[in-house]
Amino acid sequence: MEFLFAPSAGSAARAAKAVSWGLVAALAAGLFSFAFHELHYGWNWPAIWEYRQKFLQGWLATVAISGASLAGSLAIGLAAALSRRSAFLPLRYAAALYVESIRGTPLLVQILILFYVVANAFGVENRYLVGVLALSLFAGAYLSEMIRAGIDGIRDSQLESARAIGLTPAQTYRHVIFPQVARQLVPPIAGQFASIIKDSSLLSIIAVNEFTLNAQEVNAFTYSTLESYLPLALGYLLLTLPISLASRILERRFHFAA
Repeated sequence: MEFLFAPSAGSAARAAKAVSWGLVAALAAGLFSFAFHELHYGWNWPAIWEYRQKFLQGWLATVAISGASLAGSLAIGLAAALSRRSAFLPLRYAAALYVESIRGTPLLVQILILFYVVANAFGVENRYLVGVLALSLFAGAYLSEMIRAGIDGIRDSQLESARAIGLTPAQTYRHVIFPQVARQLVPPIAGQFASIIKDSSLLSIIAVNEFTLNAQEVNAFTYSTLESYLPLALGYLLLTLPISLASRILERRFHFAA
């Protein structure tokens, strides 16, 4: 009997969730519909439609910048995490200074200093390269702490067992530590990717032609503020919502796998 009723109980739970989500979505839609109806705003969507190609180019630029920044932040975060565990004190302190400096200052200030001070000093004029580097350094500082916490969470008995069977430190990291840390990092990395996408909007301050800057330019051309920024919000949601959903799914999956 228990076996027969289990599927119906699961179906009822799924139906309850679907109904709850439907009610929340309907409430939110009603609220925004009422708010926009009371706005009494003269919409100018035909003018925005003429710049649809500019929105698409900015959206694709944001995707490319975010993807490159995620790869860069993973490399920087791993290097910083290992450096903070190094026996060489100058390297350990340099990594700690990097992490604390990045985490303790606003990203906007970091972008300005990196582009107008550091990049200018080294003769780097590529705004896209500087933008990717700024996002990579910013996200890498947070990822390094995630990686370091994952490494610290490995039980000492596992490390002692690795040494007992003759594994070198490099082999221990490769065969014992990294596989476990990687499993723990998949969900937060997905969440970090969503954060990088949103943070990339700050690159408009150094005139990187990403999604936000292009929307600002369309607004300047058409004087249609809401029509310019509503597609901007929708474009970011199209990128971040699937990633956030995937992050939650992976978090549940790897939680039970642990």
